[in-house]
Amino acid sequence: MTWAVYILECADNTLYTGITTDINRRIQEHNGEGKKPGAKYTCNRRPVSLVYTETCTSRSVASKREIEIKSLKRSEKLNLIAAKIK
Repeated sequence: MTWAVYILECADNTLYTGITTDINRRIQEHNGEGKKPGAKYTCNRRPVSLVYTETCTSRSVASKREIEIKSLKRSEKLNLIAAKIK
């Protein structure tokens, strides 16, 4: 199973980082369109849009990478997003 780490940009311009095995489903959930609710953080910050993804080989690797990204400053996250776009 392939895991992904993702960063969402919320309507209030904040960034949210998470992991999933199905990006499309998870974005729908974050936007209130799925069967399950999205994270508490994104519920009041809709709509959200996907700005970054990174694939990982396992949940463990994805979780560790998520923690690394969450520990970055906002400017460092924006640099990570910009580097992926280029």
